[in-house]
Amino acid sequence: MSTGIYVTDIDRDRIKKILEKRPEGDRTIDKSVNKLKRELDRAIVVNQQNIPGDIITMNSKALLRLNDEDVEVSLVYPEDTDLAEMKLSIFSPIGTAILGYREGSTIEWEVPSGTSEINIKKILYQPEAAGDYHL
Repeated sequence: MSTGIYVTDIDRDRIKKILEKRPEGDRTIDKSVNKLKRELDRAIVVNQQNIPGDIITMNSKALLRLNDEDVEVSLVYPEDTDLAEMKLSIFSPIGTAILGYREGSTIEWEVPSGTSEINIKKILYQPEAAGDYHL
């Protein structure tokens, strides 16, 4: 795992509130939650107005290279998840993996089918860069 991921203070606070409300007991979910907690603990937290525009934040849309295929994904909160539209929850393995990484980063991450290499080819939309601070 690489170091130096960035998370906005607003995203961190919202994610932590969701984590506090999640029930425990499902080992698969608990494993994902623990990974997400570790990522948040190591993240560099910045004010949403100071986040670089090439970082994946919540509600960002990005072009990824995943398993030798280009896919466009949006990183969303659990209630907005829609796999048909490639809206991935922050609690999904790929969602947790990409949070806070920069355009051009390559991440090796454990997913249910094994380890995947995820390349962030391009940030297509980042709310903060677009001035959409309310998302």
